[in-house]
This record gives sequence, structure tokens and C-alpha cells, in this order.
Amino acid sequence: MAVQGDVMEAAGPYDRAKALSAFKLGDATFYWITRISAISVLLILGGIILSLIVGAWPAMREYGFAFLFTQRWAPSADPPVLGALGPIYGTLITSVIAMMIAIPVGIGIAVFLTELCPQWLRRPIGIAIELLAGIPSIIYGMWGFFVLGPFLANTFQPFMIRIFEGVPVLGAIFAGPPSYLSLFNAALILAIMVLPFITAISVDVFKTVPPVLKEAAYGMGCTTWEVVKNVVIPYTRVGVIGGIMLALGRALGETMAVTFIIGNSFRISSSIFAPGTTISAAIASEFAESDGLHQSGLILLGLLLFVLTFFVLAAARLMLMRLENKAGK
Repeated sequence: MAVQGDVMEAAGPYDRAKALSAFKLGDATFYWITRISAISVLLILGGIILSLIVGAWPAMREYGFAFLFTQRWAPSADPPVLGALGPIYGTLITSVIAMMIAIPVGIGIAVFLTELCPQWLRRPIGIAIELLAGIPSIIYGMWGFFVLGPFLANTFQPFMIRIFEGVPVLGAIFAGPPSYLSLFNAALILAIMVLPFITAISVDVFKTVPPVLKEAAYGMGCTTWEVVKNVVIPYTRVGVIGGIMLALGRALGETMAVTFIIGNSFRISSSIFAPGTTISAAIASEFAESDGLHQSGLILLGLLLFVLTFFVLAAARLMLMRLENKAGK
């Protein structure tokens, strides 16, 4: 006890107010750092939107809403004629085709990995999916230009053209001539690029299904397909839709890979084997050599892509909220 008293005397009296003031200073510092970090996100977003609007204003003032519905893109004409219909069409078509391919394949891979895959094979496939997600987009573009595009133009496209020749609607969609620079080739590259996102997120959400639910279904005699359809998918649909929308956002904004293989044509064709362009590909191809009204038109294309992506994400959020509310009832 004597030793403890000596130590306390050496340390001096405990100043509670001083200790609390030190804690308050730390709390205040932490509070303001987190607040400034949160506000900086809003400031950056607002700055991007403002800069896009300011840069796009000359084109908005010159063309108005006609910019959205004009197909011709002739910046060197006198006066320049700029229309966003071709890039908007190409962006939507390539994204839709990519998602039509990637969604069933990605969810199928996720089901295989979580329900059917042997343990020794699960890890190699998982590593391969992670590697696909990490490949730079320019590598995908080069592979599409030098390998995938010529292969499709020499094999798949002629086959589809012969099969659907003369068939109403489908004959126009799969019309020739074959080309290694086309909307379909770009969409296929996009599908390969977004596939890892859909697969990885689907695998993660499928693992959240309580084993007791699946075991109960198997115990009642359900097949694997019935368990997946009636237990796994309904239980995880919110997470799966979130992963799909994340992949769609990636597909809408992809630039380099698409620029390599889409053909950069502003014309609108009913055939998916025809060249085309997307909003991001058009900006990447022409921005370095643009000025004046041409540059403003490209910035307006960027603003349109921003708005399109925003509405896609907002629709996804609304859909998820409705699903969550429905599940809570």
C-alpha cells in the first residue's frame, strides 16, 4: 500500500476535466474529418455535373432536343451537324445483348459453384473468375480485335446469316455481310467482361441461403433445379438483381474494349452484325481532335451517359426497395 501511495504521489492528482477535454478534442476532430469526407463526395459529384453542363451548354443551345433524335454526325460540315441517336442506340443495343448473354451464364456458373461443383474444382474456377475480373479492358479489346472478331466473322456470323435469311424480323436482325467490327462482337466482349461481376456477387448471395432451407427441400424429394428455383433464387433475388445492375452500369460505360471492336459508325442499322458506336466509344475516338461546337457535343454525349447511368441505378434501387418491402410483408 505504501508503494502504491508513493506512485500516486509521484504521478500527481488526477485531473478529470483535463482528461475529458482531451477526449472531446479527439471526438471533435474525428467528427469533422468524417463530415468533411462525406461532404467532399457531394462536392466532387456536384462539380462533375456542373462541369458537364457548362461544357455541353453550347451544343444544348445550338441543337436542343433535336440532338437526341438526330442520327447524322458530321462535325466537319458547315454548319456542323451533331446527333446522339446513333451512339445512344449502340449503347443500349450492346448493353442489352451483353446482359442477355451474361445473366444466364453468370447465374448458371454461380449455381454450379454453390450446388453442384466438386470441392477440388471449385477453387480453380473461382480463381479463373477473379482473373477475368482483373484483366484490363484494353486487353479485352485487343483480343476481340485480333482473335474474336475474325473468328465470328468467318464462322458464326455467316452461319447465322444463312439460317435466318428470309425470316421476318430475324432476317433483318441477323443480316450480313459478316464483319469483325460490329455491334454483336462488341456486345459479346462486354458480356465476357461483366460475367465475373454477376458470377461473383451471385455466388456470395447464394451462400447466404440457410442450409436448413435447402436440406428441408431436398428432404421433401425436390431436385436440385427445384431447390434453386423455389428456394435459392427467391431468397437471394435482391442481391442477384443488385449484381446484375452493377454489371449493367459497367457495360453502359465501358470504353476501350468497345472502341476496338465496334467499328465507330454513327449509322443505325437493324442488323447486329453491322458496325456501330456507343456514347463512350464516340467520346474516346474523337475528343482529342475536337474543338468548339464539336467538343461541346461530345461533352453533351458524356452528360447523356451520366443521366442514363443515373436512371439505371435509380431504377435498380427502386426495384430493390419494392422487393424488400414485398418480402417484409
